[in-house]
Amino acid sequence: MAEVAMAKKLTSNMVRKPKPAKAKTTPDRTKATTMSVEDALRELESLGNEGVRAQNAKSSPFGAGAGDNQFGVALGDIRVLAKKIKTNHALALSLWNTGNVDAQFLATLLIEPKKLSAKEMDRLMRSITYVRVADWLISYVLANFPDKETLREGWMDDDDRWAARAGWQLTASRVAKSPDGLDLTALLNRIESEMAGAVPEVQWTMNNTLANIGIHAPKLRKRAIAIGEKLGVYRNYPVSKGCTSPFAPIWINYMVSRQGK
Repeated sequence: MAEVAMAKKLTSNMVRKPKPAKAKTTPDRTKATTMSVEDALRELESLGNEGVRAQNAKSSPFGAGAGDNQFGVALGDIRVLAKKIKTNHALALSLWNTGNVDAQFLATLLIEPKKLSAKEMDRLMRSITYVRVADWLISYVLANFPDKETLREGWMDDDDRWAARAGWQLTASRVAKSPDGLDLTALLNRIESEMAGAVPEVQWTMNNTLANIGIHAPKLRKRAIAIGEKLGVYRNYPVSKGCTSPFAPIWINYMVSRQGK
């Protein structure tokens, strides 16, 4: 299903952090295309690709792959379709409820976060089945949800992997942007005791929080690095040329040196 300040994208060929939407400088006057759920599903199916389906189905260090309920649409094609349809909250919820991976990707781009209740936002998060959908929901919907802080606090102690993943990702973002009120030492204590045994979907965003504490809290940097070394999570993670390792000590030191902190 990720909001973490980095100089270079932490990514693999399987999981990429969604690109933030660019702010519009002028109103978009292009007429929206009216679609039913059936129309949208037919359009998505027509864009399906066997190679994308196979790629989605593969498991990764971030979690299990997508199941059979997918067409295998390239994410770029989903963005183009969303631009054609434009914001459509009701259609987005109907698409999400199909459980189809591609429909859920599309739904995250059509939904209006301010129209969701906290109960609806929680339901959406817990109904996820594929990690990349989780990251799109977090980036495009949850990040713009007015009461995300209340959800974050509850999700931090949740047994549901998707709720916990979102809770830790929101925490990582707060560490980077607005850490006042967070007990960073307590967070490090939890990470030290829990991250090594966490499920992959949660481990990734716990690690994001660890790295952000090391990057943005100089007084706790030495301990954050020591925890990363001790746990060794992502120490041997394969990194493409030009990308930064997600291994927290490497990530922290790189960002600190780059920022001159």
